[in-house]
Amino acid sequence: MKRSAALRVLVSGASVAGPVVAYWLSRHGFAVTVVEHAPALRRTGGHAVDLFRPAVDISQKMGVLPQIEERAVTTSRMTVHREGSRRPVRADLSKIFGAASDRHVEIMRDDLSEIYYDAARDDVEYLFGDSITSLSPDGDVRFAHAGPRHFDLVIGADGLHSNVRRLAFDGESRHRSFTGAYFGVLTLPNLFALDGELLLHVGIGRTAGMYGARHLGDARALFLFRGERQLAYRRRDVPRQKGLLREAFAGMHSQVDRWLDELDQAPGFYFASITQLRMDTWSKGRVTLVGDAGYCPGAAVGGSTSLAVVGAYVLAGELARADGDHELAFPAYEHAMAGYVRGSREVALSAARTLIPTSQLGVRGLVQGARLISALPAGPSRALVRLTTKSARLHNSVVLNDYWASTSPVTTPPRPRG
Repeated sequence: MKRSAALRVLVSGASVAGPVVAYWLSRHGFAVTVVEHAPALRRTGGHAVDLFRPAVDISQKMGVLPQIEERAVTTSRMTVHREGSRRPVRADLSKIFGAASDRHVEIMRDDLSEIYYDAARDDVEYLFGDSITSLSPDGDVRFAHAGPRHFDLVIGADGLHSNVRRLAFDGESRHRSFTGAYFGVLTLPNLFALDGELLLHVGIGRTAGMYGARHLGDARALFLFRGERQLAYRRRDVPRQKGLLREAFAGMHSQVDRWLDELDQAPGFYFASITQLRMDTWSKGRVTLVGDAGYCPGAAVGGSTSLAVVGAYVLAGELARADGDHELAFPAYEHAMAGYVRGSREVALSAARTLIPTSQLGVRGLVQGARLISALPAGPSRALVRLTTKSARLHNSVVLNDYWASTSPVTTPPRPRG
């Protein structure tokens, strides 16, 4: 039996990267425990995330692509209102998404998390409602509620505000780089009976959108805006965050005003700065980080979900290839992901400049660009998007290693789940 089969791995976080890395580690013969601070899988509303070609390929390898496609949010049409203009522009989003990536699926983050969790829940130990309070260099771990345990490796998959990063790395706040932008997500009634359509309002320094799908039963409003300076608010001060959102979008349009009127009754709300995480290394001793915990490119603009899925797959694969030797696997994982991480940061900054224009010229460019691409036949529109967007070039350039073929797993290969 391989030495990796006896290695015990603790993963912190059960959103996206955590369940994916747990799935692949368990398939490669590791004994995996996932600890999650929330008492159950999070169902807080969330927002739609994009899975681009490499993440779709990994999901297919996991046997869960049919479930993902079944719950996909297919946003195919867009109506764009330019602030100050009475005439909206209509665009065909299916052409834009189809041109941007060979394979692309849009899905609610909570649905994706549940699908990945279901894929390996029978083979992985989950500790909900608990968190890590201390880590020792030799792998001794203390929890807020469970008794102390020893693990051979610890993986932080717990997001931008990672508890593992805080415990294992010194001065973690200095790794954050603010992009100058903020975003908010609001769950609200589907006021316009939207099904596969995005309503978008674009102005200088601010963009607001609303989308819905029949199977959701409600809708989401997404707000992106720039701040001249970094805003002062506490992470859990929701009233302050809602006030900042109202202030940023005051007087934009009557439709946007109606969305903001739902703030105090909304069952789901999220607000954060669009922040990048820039670390020289994501590993320290027996601890490593994956996804937003180690290399967040910028929420809502950087393809962070696809990046997290790929990172989880690569990390598990490199650990299996190295027979569990983290001194070999962690550097190999970082080397394999370095280019994708750098590219995602660049894409995020470029996307933020496009989606939140800083001038009237930028506003007109966003609106007219969407109209032009959607008006062209599929072939020319695909060529135009791939020539002019960093995102398309980045995701389509990712090549995945077949770690399963290059290792000798002690479990049976993954099978599609019903």
